[in-house]
Amino acid sequence: MKLFRGIVLTAVLAGALAGTVMTGAHHLWTVPLILEAEVYEDQAPAPAHEHSPTGGQAHAAVAEPAHEHSHEGWKPEDGFSRTAFTWLADVLAAIGFGVLLVTASEAFGGIRSRRHGLLWGGAGGLIFIVAPLSGLPPELPGMPAAALEPRQLWWLATAACTAAGLGLLAFKRRPLTSVIAVLLLVVPHFIWVPQAGSHETAIPLQLLRDFQAGSVVIGVAFWLLLGVLVAQFRGLFVSPDVSRR
Repeated sequence: MKLFRGIVLTAVLAGALAGTVMTGAHHLWTVPLILEAEVYEDQAPAPAHEHSPTGGQAHAAVAEPAHEHSHEGWKPEDGFSRTAFTWLADVLAAIGFGVLLVTASEAFGGIRSRRHGLLWGGAGGLIFIVAPLSGLPPELPGMPAAALEPRQLWWLATAACTAAGLGLLAFKRRPLTSVIAVLLLVVPHFIWVPQAGSHETAIPLQLLRDFQAGSVVIGVAFWLLLGVLVAQFRGLFVSPDVSRR
């Protein structure tokens, strides 16, 4: 019971801090780009939202799941309300990822140092940020996108295959398992990648590139910070002999 409580406290505290830092980074870098893109979205004609016969109006950015750009229904107002809901969404997501990181790492001995935390955090960045880029790059509001369900399924499959592939390379260093690992890493990027029916958008290319760069940098930095924080709090709540190097 004590071990379970320590794991939960580690995940919650590390996730809350990393999520708060991520919100600050989004507020300084990507949120202004989203607000600028919404100006183009508001100027676009209504039919532009019909990305596919079955896709609906799913165009939320991967890195900004908290923002809802539909013209119908409730959404937080710009300013404090929007920032508060973004912070809440970021923190809850970060705690969830923290639980996943602590649970996975404990199965292999736990994150025992800050350097070890950087390795596990880097793996998380590869799995959840870098690997999905080929099929699901971060999107701004007003951009065409494939249907939501296929994108979610592809994202989950890609993350799972990447995690399995990295795990085999890190913990099962044999010729056959290495071949399987490489296949797991590359196969999702060549089969069933969801694509939008159209690529026409009023969003300037440079604005999109700036948003994608910011989303990726913030996402990877979040995972590295999460790994370091997990190492720090694990030393307090799970393993008091953890190395600080």
